[in-house]
Amino acid sequence: MKKTLIATTLSALFIAPTVSAIEIYKDDKNAVEIGGFVDARIINTQGETEVVNGASRINFGFNRELTDGWKAFTKLEWGVNPVGNSDIVYNNRFESVQDEFFYNRLGYVGLEHDSYGSLTIGKQWGAWYDVVYNTNYGFVWDGNAAGVYTYNKDDGAVNGVGRGDKTVQYRNSFGDVSFALQTQLKNSSFYTCDTTEEISQSDCEQEFIGGAKEAQQVEFNYTYGGSVTYNATDKLTFTAGVNRGEFDVTFGNGEQTTAIDLIYGAGITWGNWDNNGLYAAANVNKQENHDTDNLGRLIKDAYGVETLFSYKFDNGLRPFVSYNILDAGDDYVIQPNFNSDPNDVFKRQFVVVGLHYVWDTNTVLYVEGRKDFSDFTSADKAQEARMSMSEEDGIAIGVRYTL
Repeated sequence: MKKTLIATTLSALFIAPTVSAIEIYKDDKNAVEIGGFVDARIINTQGETEVVNGASRINFGFNRELTDGWKAFTKLEWGVNPVGNSDIVYNNRFESVQDEFFYNRLGYVGLEHDSYGSLTIGKQWGAWYDVVYNTNYGFVWDGNAAGVYTYNKDDGAVNGVGRGDKTVQYRNSFGDVSFALQTQLKNSSFYTCDTTEEISQSDCEQEFIGGAKEAQQVEFNYTYGGSVTYNATDKLTFTAGVNRGEFDVTFGNGEQTTAIDLIYGAGITWGNWDNNGLYAAANVNKQENHDTDNLGRLIKDAYGVETLFSYKFDNGLRPFVSYNILDAGDDYVIQPNFNSDPNDVFKRQFVVVGLHYVWDTNTVLYVEGRKDFSDFTSADKAQEARMSMSEEDGIAIGVRYTL
């Protein structure tokens, strides 16, 4: 019984929380399941009202029983856009441009044993996500302060803290303690130029070849991370973890330097989001060279805090409130690009209040509102406006149908 519980726990950690699946095939050796959800919402923000997709997705899981207690498994997940997104563009004629219906979210394969743990390879949720996911239950405005969705709210693929690309991960559990260790085995490089003018990668590369110190070749390759989870009671959980990478920078004049991409922190959770009663979660992190501001400039150092409090009633109503802050202070910009001022301030800070009606386990009606308290002060008011554009107040209503 205990081994079965451990195996189930390990399997659950490979995907985002609050995910259900339907078994569509099973024999003595193989099993196939399908999961995901469709989420469509009406949102009002930045002075516009629009129907948008709510991160809808579909996934397939495959499991195969092997010998001596081993099991092989794989998961494939794609994001889908059920509401459509066609734009009219003009290029000597009118054209209708349709965004892709499918895009890759997860894809990994692994081996698992009740005693020896599991090993997975591919695009998967990072070990760091174990530390902070418990504040990430808002449907519309999820956590953007926990260092997961890095590089201006992307999916955390580059540095392995979200849905990490090219990740190798080991997990195991002993009693009430579980842990994850991971590395990204990848090679990536690009050119960047410290200039106030827009410049292409190819032109920047030519500047580098020409020996200009303002042009740099940046390599961002392997990353490493780990997390630990302690289930102190059936309701109280503690988490902690770290993730690290390196930017190796070579200047056009031959000089070299290294910048460390580092995030570490801890979290605490009470209760279960899907169960009736009180749910409370909080996490805190410290980061260096880990994320970017809303203009794509690397943040030298910052701290982040996320909190979430909710109460689910017997009638299915679940009100909640969430507070997030990512504070880099001033003098946070390493690159002098974009006419940056050393006194530029970056403080992403907002409150989300929501009400979910859990009609049944897999059908949720919801309304969520966001109030922004951010500070993006800059001497360049046009730049300040660009920084603030994606952080405005908003309200949304929607439906989430889970398979």
